[in-house]
Amino acid sequence: MTPLNPDGNIFEAFASAAKKNGNKTAIHYLGTRFTYKTILTLAENFAGSLKTAGVAEGERIILYVPNSIHWVVAWLGIQRAGAVVVPITPIYTKYDLVYIANDSGAKHIVCSDTNFGYVKQAIPETDLKKAIAIKLTDLLPGWKKLFGWTFDRVPKGKVSREDDTLWFEDMVKTGAKDLPPLTQKGTDTAEIIYTGGTTKFPKGVPVSHGLYLESAGEQISICDPLFEPQENIVLGSAPLFHILGQTCSLSTLLVGGAIVLMPKVNLDAIFDAIHRLKAKTLIGVPTLYRMILDHDRIDFYDLSSIKYAFNGGDVLPEDISNRWREKFNEPIYQGYGATETCGGVTMCPTDAENPPKSIGHVVPSKTVKLVDPATLEPVGTGEQGEALVHSERMVRAYWNKPEETKEAFVEIDNLLYYRTADVLTVDENGHYYFVDRTVDTIKHKGYRVSSSEIEGV
Repeated sequence: MTPLNPDGNIFEAFASAAKKNGNKTAIHYLGTRFTYKTILTLAENFAGSLKTAGVAEGERIILYVPNSIHWVVAWLGIQRAGAVVVPITPIYTKYDLVYIANDSGAKHIVCSDTNFGYVKQAIPETDLKKAIAIKLTDLLPGWKKLFGWTFDRVPKGKVSREDDTLWFEDMVKTGAKDLPPLTQKGTDTAEIIYTGGTTKFPKGVPVSHGLYLESAGEQISICDPLFEPQENIVLGSAPLFHILGQTCSLSTLLVGGAIVLMPKVNLDAIFDAIHRLKAKTLIGVPTLYRMILDHDRIDFYDLSSIKYAFNGGDVLPEDISNRWREKFNEPIYQGYGATETCGGVTMCPTDAENPPKSIGHVVPSKTVKLVDPATLEPVGTGEQGEALVHSERMVRAYWNKPEETKEAFVEIDNLLYYRTADVLTVDENGHYYFVDRTVDTIKHKGYRVSSSEIEGV
């Protein structure tokens, strides 16, 4: 396992990897390779431009961009500037944007040109002062830009040239002035990730530098028995605004690996990237794996380089697992986690056989209790119980949500636990299994019955 210092800073960890792997490819984006050295320079330039634009330490900056080289440079640059990233899905509209901007208190937003219209609509109803506009062709060679525009292969949006608009491409090409030393470390907040709530509005989950580094280090190193971290090429189909994409894909950049980024999922593009680049890791959800297996051109490509296929976000149906193993002679590994736990709570090891449907063992940094959701009393081995999760560097509260914080976090034996609202079981060998959400579990004659089991009858 490649250790990541949980008392450090995320940008600091990347910079360390960049110094060791300067001329090595870190990101493949639309057929163009970007080295560690290039990304480090772009991120530092962006950080310097943010400081010049008046961004203060601890200020929140919304990142409203699809998976791309720009997303990574902005994410790193914001942290280098001492600010806090607020990554959100690029499919949000003005309504969602206004809520998150006001809840987070953000004053700057980094957006793609295709979303600029929503940003302009939101600015009058928020404290947003400036928008930083990105074209998804920014940083690509001129001939690729021309090709994309000529054949209408790149989505385009209109961006008004006004005083409240800055241009990402200009900001990353301006040499960084003397940046102040990094002071945001360890327990300081690195980003606020918004997740679905029991109310109509999403909840902000503050993730510290230390929590991210600890969790990312555990999750990216799961595949160490299969290949060296520096040899890893991750097909990053999981969205980077989501914790799955961050801890299982993006984190490879902290240990010398590479990631393939695409603004949207395209199966032929995924197949081609695996075939040409010999990607070793594929991160996906059950729907992606089903789509791959059902694709009529799957046999046109050599996908044999994939040695670590990981499923997250939902339970993997057994038929998909069996079909994948039969097709590729490799398993799909599973894990379980949440935004509030910074991803992985349990992960399937890659150096041992895992039972069917297992979501793995508890990772070293986490402690899990399975309890009766009504009484919080522990349940026995093999019995269904709500999963409570504790860790030393855990999220301790939602952003600006005291009521939902009180509902979701509970203290037991002087330790704080996050209530996942997920029902799991554990066997005598420490293998965990997902059953259902507590809200989807029916109590009948003293037994808890999963609604998904009923639906499957």
